[in-house]
Amino acid sequence: MTDLTKRGLLGGTAALAAAAILPARNAAAQAAQDLPAHERPLYEAAQREGELTWYTGQLQAEPSEAVGRAFTERYPGVRCNVVRTTSQVAFQRLSQDARARVAQCDVFSSTDYSHFTFLKGEGRLMPYKPENAAGMVKGARDAADPDGHFQITYLALYMLARRSDRLSEAEAPKSWRELTDPKWRDKLAVGHPGFSGAIGNWAIMMRQAYGEEFFKQLERNRPQIGRSAGDPVTTLNSGERLVGVGIPSAATLFSISRGNPLALIYPTDGTLMVPSPSAAIANAPKPNAAKLFMEFVTGDAYSRTVRQYYAESLRPNVPPPEGARPLDDIKLITPTPQQIQNEMTEVKELWRDTFGV
Repeated sequence: MTDLTKRGLLGGTAALAAAAILPARNAAAQAAQDLPAHERPLYEAAQREGELTWYTGQLQAEPSEAVGRAFTERYPGVRCNVVRTTSQVAFQRLSQDARARVAQCDVFSSTDYSHFTFLKGEGRLMPYKPENAAGMVKGARDAADPDGHFQITYLALYMLARRSDRLSEAEAPKSWRELTDPKWRDKLAVGHPGFSGAIGNWAIMMRQAYGEEFFKQLERNRPQIGRSAGDPVTTLNSGERLVGVGIPSAATLFSISRGNPLALIYPTDGTLMVPSPSAAIANAPKPNAAKLFMEFVTGDAYSRTVRQYYAESLRPNVPPPEGARPLDDIKLITPTPQQIQNEMTEVKELWRDTFGV
């Protein structure tokens, strides 16, 4: 091959590489122009980091991955690595990282509020209050950390659900208390407070309302116990059980949209609402990307994304998910942050002692 040919080949290769890079640079430049002023410097810094890692137990796997994609679409050049597990497993993984003195997680999301009060007390959360948080719904703003160490990124509703093809509305239980009726023996499915922060919240409220005897009576009905609060959705879809207990509204509505014969039941003794936080980690390997992600999950684009998967909107200008009742029409129950911090360990031990799992 002559020198001229070699030079031509190398030049052509370089031109192709430049042509491939140029659209990506143009996309990033256009994205930066479209962002609000307070996000632009963060985006520029995050582009240099190139990615972040998100440990999350809030949403199911499919919507979690959709959030990761939506983030990268809004901020080209910054990839979101989604690590989705149950909330307790996500926290255990974060704790293992800390014991090993390894920094892998940039943002942590959980349905267990006590995780964040503990991490804040240990100095392991980054004090960063996203500017986008000011435009969130009041419930999300009020439940956030006043010092800015964590924000509410998921207002989750947990209730009952039934197999609509095998159990009519008239026959179905109307309240949590009814679940102890012997007629529901071998017909119930529920998550586990040792894995799901949401079920831990539910167990706190059930003990407050009905005492420890409620769990003994529930155990006699031999519920099928999974891990995640979302596991009963799968169990009901398979037809193994007829009633889901502490089942997430979002995952159930999403399943219904896919043609599964399920129906929500709003308990007369109160639908559980769990304000679920997210936080940037103090030793985040990609701190600017972590801050940018916190801006994203408190902004409009995030609420629009999760609404497609029937999660409650956190922004007044993004409507509630299709098929859900307005929050103002529902009797809601929510444990206080103090209850979660003081009682979560107790109810997990009570559960294991009662159910043997």
